[in-house]
Amino acid sequence: MNRLRGSLAALLVFVVTAACGTQNAATPPAATPEHGHGASKAPAQPLRDGERFVTLTMPEPYTPKGPNGGTDDYRCFLIDPGAEGSGFLTGAQFQPLNLAVVHHAIFFRLAPEQVAEAEKADAAALGQGWTCFADAGVREAGWVAHWAPGVQETLLDPKYGHPIPPGSRLVMQVHYNTRGGQGADQSAIRLRVSDRQLQPLGTALFAGAVELPCAPAESGPLCDRKAAVEDIGRRFGAESARMQGFLTELCGPAEPGPTQHCDIPMQREGLLHALAGHMHLLGRSIKVELNPGKAGAQTLLDVPDYNFDDQALRPLPAPVKVAKGDVVRVTCTHDAGLRGMLPQLEKEPARYVVWGEGTADEMCLGVAIMSA
Repeated sequence: MNRLRGSLAALLVFVVTAACGTQNAATPPAATPEHGHGASKAPAQPLRDGERFVTLTMPEPYTPKGPNGGTDDYRCFLIDPGAEGSGFLTGAQFQPLNLAVVHHAIFFRLAPEQVAEAEKADAAALGQGWTCFADAGVREAGWVAHWAPGVQETLLDPKYGHPIPPGSRLVMQVHYNTRGGQGADQSAIRLRVSDRQLQPLGTALFAGAVELPCAPAESGPLCDRKAAVEDIGRRFGAESARMQGFLTELCGPAEPGPTQHCDIPMQREGLLHALAGHMHLLGRSIKVELNPGKAGAQTLLDVPDYNFDDQALRPLPAPVKVAKGDVVRVTCTHDAGLRGMLPQLEKEPARYVVWGEGTADEMCLGVAIMSA
């Protein structure tokens, strides 16, 4: 099992197997999404009983540069939360400094025994941090927070939190994209930490395949799927190229088309508290359902008009209990026609779009905050 596959499997903490399929796509909305990468300056919500704020900043500025001539740079930075940052994480707000280049960010928790592996990766890389396409570069690192445009701090019931034991470290994985700008970045994160003994939270990822052919009016060498997957490997490495095979193994074969869905049986019981959807610039809609087509089916997340600049975590009205064997379906629709309509992509060559880390590639991902 390669590192990418192992990392995603570890992050799918409540998931074991899946079955995928293609659906007939609804007519995409006529409006062209706008992607301004704006960041809200909403004031922090008040601290609750037992909580404190701890702000952690990258040790020094970093100037992104995509490897292999690309414009996408995934960089991981090791951050020590210290004694003040230990306890239970009940909220977080990423504070991107250079919005022209910051695409999104994910924060992973490293247990004390994992820190040496991250320090080794950091020491082996030139400059600050290390290249980390797909994951934190450390096996079984725990996802505890993320930021994408439109994401603000989301507070759940204060009896829940992500455990940050003493001696832990955080890995700040930042996806930089230099299409929209240049310059250095020195972003930060404001943690909301509680010393109380809380019920632990975890993150589950529900991934679906992306199999989006070129639009009828498009042509070019990358409209060939094999060439497009090889291009993923050239830009991000062999493990990223193998993601397509992993998704086929996880979800089953998928027919090319704008809309794909993946049915994922739950590995164990738990409570769902909040969900968000993540796609890139060609995303049109994303939906996450529980037990579709069965009695008691529920829609957990429905974003019919996806906007890259609004990827906020959406709390459920009340926690939803899932049982072992229940099925979570993630459905995504992408639109290749947007490639010629968005300034960020207008100079991109036509390509068959599959799952990939780049801004011009795509993802289909439901992010769920869960507890046991």
